[in-house]
Amino acid sequence: MTQPKRITSFHPPRRTLLGPGPSDMNPRVMTALAQPAIGYLDPAFVTMMEELKELMRYAYQTSNPLTFPLSGPGSVGMEACFVNLVEPGDKVIVCRNGVFGGRMIENVERCGGTPVILEETWGEPIDPQKLEDLLKAHPDTNIVAFVHAETSTGAQSDAQALCDIARRHGALTIVDCVTSLGGTPVLLDAWQADATYSGSQKCLSCTPGLSPVSYSERAIEKVKARKQGKVQSWFMDLNLVLAYWGETARTYHHTAPGNSLYGLHEALLLLREEGLENAWARHRRNYEALKAGLEAMGLTYVVPEAARLPQLNSVYIPNGIDDLTVRKTLLNDYNIEIGAGLGPLAGKIWRFGLMGYSSQPTNVLLLLSALSAVLGEMGYRHDGGVAESAAHHAYAEQHAAAAKAKRA
Repeated sequence: MTQPKRITSFHPPRRTLLGPGPSDMNPRVMTALAQPAIGYLDPAFVTMMEELKELMRYAYQTSNPLTFPLSGPGSVGMEACFVNLVEPGDKVIVCRNGVFGGRMIENVERCGGTPVILEETWGEPIDPQKLEDLLKAHPDTNIVAFVHAETSTGAQSDAQALCDIARRHGALTIVDCVTSLGGTPVLLDAWQADATYSGSQKCLSCTPGLSPVSYSERAIEKVKARKQGKVQSWFMDLNLVLAYWGETARTYHHTAPGNSLYGLHEALLLLREEGLENAWARHRRNYEALKAGLEAMGLTYVVPEAARLPQLNSVYIPNGIDDLTVRKTLLNDYNIEIGAGLGPLAGKIWRFGLMGYSSQPTNVLLLLSALSAVLGEMGYRHDGGVAESAAHHAYAEQHAAAAKAKRA
């Protein structure tokens, strides 16, 4: 009999997470995750749940009563929206401008719906006129689904315009806010979006495994008026989950991930303490500095500036530079994680995330310095130090502008 492998406690390496997620966690969130477990029907836990819902409504800028975190990652939030709202035979327009629009299409098909696909170039936002034209061609459309912030490219679509168009044509909306919530304006009540989902591990900087969702009254009405039987998923059936997350006495549905919910509570509290507008402005400031440094090195963005997410920056890989070698070197030599391209962009782009707690000037400068060094070692010609200098200049300009505005 062979000697069993000796297994010891796991201690992960300390990384700086600058990819498409997860992001680094604030020490207060990590402390919250380590608190003692209590029962999921404990009165103290129930009080925390109510606070969580209030904090989530703030983050989403909504008064929707049915706003709560699902036990599962953003993919569970996505599936919950589709299985509850899409019935067999429903016609659903899905806007696809990247990987995650494609996942929406598969969800429609698995629910027995009929997808009508609005194709957009990867890296471009969804064109509202294309949606208008498609709805005119398909007046029996029940739902419009789109990704607000396409994680595979860093393109942000105009959610307000898309929701307005869908509503005028009598369609509900399903909106993916996985990468946008907490990093760029998400305004559910202003948009009048119907079903929205996000993830805990991106701009909220919590542990992966929770999906904040929010449903409008119109969405709830459609769920309650289903004509074709029960929701196909027992675990994600809103009629059952409501008995646990509702406003009245709670009944057991599943064992809630208590410590993860502690962490999300603290992450959302941190967001409220900073203030949403301040958080959005912080992501924007650090994006401007990173952009200045990347462009100073001669790197080109994938997404047009007007549609660019400040928290997710995609750039084309220079000719002659091997994608995997750069990412491995950054990880092994500098403990920096960045993201690769997905789908048709695999091997062609890098994705740099400045999400939540990771969105700090020190991380911008660290990334630019390390990337410049790695590219230089691989023969990419550029002036050493130019990226960091450009970032410092961008920060100086921002400080000067802020000081001038304060004096005015």
